[in-house]
Amino acid sequence: MSNETKRDVLERLIECYSEVSDAYTNETGSQYYCDDEPNYLDEYDAALPDDLPVIPELISKYLKMWKHDHGDLFQAFDEGTSASLDGTKWESVQDWFSDAKDSFDTFARAWVLGVWCVEETGEVVKL
Repeated sequence: MSNETKRDVLERLIECYSEVSDAYTNETGSQYYCDDEPNYLDEYDAALPDDLPVIPELISKYLKMWKHDHGDLFQAFDEGTSASLDGTKWESVQDWFSDAKDSFDTFARAWVLGVWCVEETGEVVKL
């Protein structure tokens, strides 16, 4: 494992691409012009992560509810069993937290990123 980030790799790739493009232009004498040449680093910064957290639809609804209405991750983990979510008791949410491997980490990543993938539908949810 290296300390290099994905962005470091992308920057090296763009630099390499530029050098190859320059060498091709010098060798052939022809140039490639593009009015809308993309800025790959800006596009990379705006792109979603490759490894989005994947959570069940019920948990997705629960996360949206807490993020919009309450905004407190600790309370989302610690809320009592009397709360309801669209007619679904908190026990179902609590079951996921206790049964799913790395559920707290997955939920926290989705919370912090503000984007995740819904397990059943594949939908990408962005807050």
